Amino acid sequence: MQVLNYDIPDDLYYSKEHEWVRVKGKTAVIGITDYAQKSLHEVVYVEAPKIASRIEQSQSIGSVESVKSVSDIFTPISGEIMEINTELAESPELINEDPYGEGWIAKVQLVNFRDDSKKLLSSEQYADYIRALEE
Repeated sequence: MQVLNYDIPDDLYYSKEHEWVRVKGKTAVIGITDYAQKSLHEVVYVEAPKIASRIEQSQSIGSVESVKSVSDIFTPISGEIMEINTELAESPELINEDPYGEGWIAKVQLVNFRDDSKKLLSSEQYADYIRALEE
């Protein structure tokens, strides 16, 4: 879905902090949204979470630095970090170029997605949230 010039894929869950999560079985991939990367502008550095670290929903797990500012990455889900996108160390601009694909940040082993999902937004809800922010 396209809303106010922002891509919002229908198959993801979203947080109000502008992170997304793609769930496949007991694992999930997380990243920042198109809205977030456009707000940050040119991403120059990504501080990724540590592999094997346990994370709680809404916890800061790293940061994204741009030419304009530094923003925390808040995990939309709880679990354990299984993998990080090591490509971002050399090419942080992947977040700007492909936030929902090559610009992913971490893969997480889920622990309680049923409860976590109650605090997440569907693509339609996130689109409404973006519209409200832009008014």
